[in-house]
Amino acid sequence: MRAFMVKLPSGVRYWTVVDDALVTVGDADAYLRHLRLGRDAAELTTRSYAGAIALFFRWCDLRGLHWHTGVEHIGLFMTWLRHAAGAPSTSVDSEGMGELLAGPGARPVRAARRVNMVLTAVRGLVTHAVATGAAPAGLGALIYEVADEADLPQQARREDGRIPWRLRARHRLHEPEPAVNRASDDDIVALLGACRSARDRLIVLLMARAGLRRGEVCGLRRSDVHPAADSRVLRCEVEGPHLHVARRDNPNQAWAKSRRGRVVPLDGLAVRALDTYELERAGHLDGSGNDFLVVNLFRRPLGAPVRPDAINELLRACSARAGLEVAVAPHQLRHAFGSNVADAGGALDVIADLLGHRSVTSSQVYLHPDPARLRRAVDAVGTPRTPGSVEQ
Repeated sequence: MRAFMVKLPSGVRYWTVVDDALVTVGDADAYLRHLRLGRDAAELTTRSYAGAIALFFRWCDLRGLHWHTGVEHIGLFMTWLRHAAGAPSTSVDSEGMGELLAGPGARPVRAARRVNMVLTAVRGLVTHAVATGAAPAGLGALIYEVADEADLPQQARREDGRIPWRLRARHRLHEPEPAVNRASDDDIVALLGACRSARDRLIVLLMARAGLRRGEVCGLRRSDVHPAADSRVLRCEVEGPHLHVARRDNPNQAWAKSRRGRVVPLDGLAVRALDTYELERAGHLDGSGNDFLVVNLFRRPLGAPVRPDAINELLRACSARAGLEVAVAPHQLRHAFGSNVADAGGALDVIADLLGHRSVTSSQVYLHPDPARLRRAVDAVGTPRTPGSVEQ
C-alpha cells in the first residue's frame, strides 16, 4: 500500500492509495477524491492523508484484517506507528493482533504529533465511509465519543454559559507543548541585510511582517495588493494598505491553505519594500506577462511566478550569507509574526484572523511566552524594600 498521485483530465490533481498491483483502494480513493473535489482541500492535504491511510491499510494487511475490523483495534495501530520502523516485522502473537517490539525504553520512531495526524486521516476515512454506507454505522462510535467543552481553551467556549456537546476523538496521544519555533528579530534583520534584490526583501517581509505562508506569497496577484491608504478606486472598502489572500489553482503549485480568504494589513516597511520591488521589476521586465506579484527576475523563464520551493532556497542562501548557524525556514518567519503580534498585546481572535487559522486553538501557542521573555518579566519586577533595610 502506498500513496499515488492522480491527474484528472481537467488538470486537477489529488493523491489516492494503491496496492502492490497499483490498483486503487476503493474506499480510500472515494474519500480522498471527495476531500479534494467535494471539500476543496489542497493537493498537499490529500497527499498527506493518502500516506497516512496507506499506513493504516498496510497495518491491517499485516494483521490479516479487513480495515473495518482494524478500526476496532486502533490502540494497537497506534503502538505500531510509534515503534515500527522501516520494513515492519511480521511477528505476531497467538491472536495475530499484536507485534513483538523492542523495549522498553526504545525511542519512538514517530512523534506524537505525526501519530495524531495519521489518526485524523483515518477518522476522516471512517466518517466518510459510514456516511456513504460503505462501512457499518457502528464504526463511528469506535472513533468518537460525546464530550463537553470543558477541555477547550476559554477563548473557544461559548459566551452564553450553555454546555454544548461535541464529538471528541477517542484515540489521541498527548503532544508536548513545544516553544514556538520562531525566527528571532535579529535573524530577520540579518536575512534582510543578506538579500540581493528588492524582490527577495519583499518576500522576507511578507512572511515576517504579514505572516503569510510561502504558498500564499507565491500565489499573490498584483491585484491582491492594495498599498494605498484609500482603495475605493479599486472597489475595495478596506481602509489602509493591505493585501487579500485568496485560494486559487496556480500554475506554480502555490496554494493558500485556508478556504476562507482574509485581509492582512501592511505596515510601512512592507509598503516601501513593495514600491522598491515594483521599480526593480519594471527594470527587468517589459511590463507584459502575468499578474503574479512575485516572479522570476534573474532566471528563466523571466516573468514566471516563483515556485514555493524557491522560497526555501532563497532563505537557505540568505542564511548562509548572513552567517546564521541554522538556516531560517519560511514558517519560522510566520511564527515570528504571530509571536510579535501576541507580544504587542494582540488578542487571540486577532492573531487567528491575521494568520488565517480556522480555529483559535491553533493560535493559542503564541500566547505562551518563551523562557527569555519570562526571564525579562521577572527581572523587571522591582526589589521590595522596607524602611531601614540595606540592599546587599
